[in-house]
Amino acid sequence: MKINEGGTPMHTSDYLRILIEEIHSAVIATIGPDGHPQTRTIDMMLWDDRGVYFLTAKGKEFYKQLMEQRYIALSATKEKYAVSLRGKIRNIGSEKLDEIFDRNPYMKGIYPENTRTALEVFCLYEAEGEYFDISDPSHIFRDQIHIGQDSHSQYGYWIEASCTGCGACLAACPQKCIDLSRTPAVIDQHHCLHCGRCVPVCPVKAVTKGSKNS
Repeated sequence: MKINEGGTPMHTSDYLRILIEEIHSAVIATIGPDGHPQTRTIDMMLWDDRGVYFLTAKGKEFYKQLMEQRYIALSATKEKYAVSLRGKIRNIGSEKLDEIFDRNPYMKGIYPENTRTALEVFCLYEAEGEYFDISDPSHIFRDQIHIGQDSHSQYGYWIEASCTGCGACLAACPQKCIDLSRTPAVIDQHHCLHCGRCVPVCPVKAVTKGSKNS
């Protein structure tokens, strides 16, 4: 478990702060006119309890895709850590536009005076994703991010009740993140690489992959 500066476990709000304040620029994917994925780098401007905010000009093809698709996927990385999100967006027009310019003063140089009227703000309001950190290679860390969801599931590898505690999975695990002190053994989801090496070595096929409610 990651600990924030206040000494408490990190949660979605901490990861969104990292996305906005530390990384700031993200690669956003939509579907282009040819039906294939299209990406561009967009600055993430604000975050609050409602979601994550970014903007674009109304004359851009990107704007048209956002209005038609209402869904994005994004990835942002800095040094050895990354944030990824995918989910629903809504156009909120000029709401928060002045706040965005106040908190991101470089925008005043790009769109001086009243030219900011070319822009509209979008909010990523319902999304899921993860924070992923390999700054300590032998102890990688991952955690889920959820925005605007009352319930959610966790994707990963799981060890079921048929486990005999033989230890084959631990021997195959690059991160040694499987607890054999109990049966069935338990995979630490915060440190699992999702590499799948544990699956084929299990003699009783107790290791499964999928989503579980968390």
